[in-house]
Amino acid sequence: MSAIKLKDKQFVPFIAESTIIHKIQELGAVLNKDYDGKCPLFIAILNGAFMFSSDLFKELNIEAEICFIKLASYKGTQSTGHVITAIGLDIDVTGRHVIVLEDIVDTGKTLHSFLPQLHNQQPASLKIATLLNKPDARTHPVQIDYSCITIPNKFVLGYGLDYDGLGRNIREIYQLSE
Repeated sequence: MSAIKLKDKQFVPFIAESTIIHKIQELGAVLNKDYDGKCPLFIAILNGAFMFSSDLFKELNIEAEICFIKLASYKGTQSTGHVITAIGLDIDVTGRHVIVLEDIVDTGKTLHSFLPQLHNQQPASLKIATLLNKPDARTHPVQIDYSCITIPNKFVLGYGLDYDGLGRNIREIYQLSE
């Protein structure tokens, strides 16, 4: 892995693909145990969580369903502070065990805005699973139930995460060079 440049920013290697895959396999094993016999519904938040969701779903050997919604709060490297719903939830979650899949939880704004909508539908349980957890950036209270990797408060891209739409296809995770 070597440094890369996207638009006007330099990014340096941060997390290898092998580490990411290993952590997702570990999470899959935990979810298989925790949700055995429960047929959970996974709700993946697009665009960023598509790679994480796909790789995690392949690790599950339990009955499970997945659907996708699109929420956005970033422009460039900064959160806008406003959450936009571009594609909404079209599945009834009443009485279901629901796991929301996020690529990264940083400020918590996106989930803080979305979770009340899910709670109002009265799921049997509601948990959050994220590939990356950035607790030092948290400005909104959000309970993370499953986290693959905790990272410092630095901007990252790759493995589904982007910088102005670019970099999602990179297999590793890079961080913004200082």
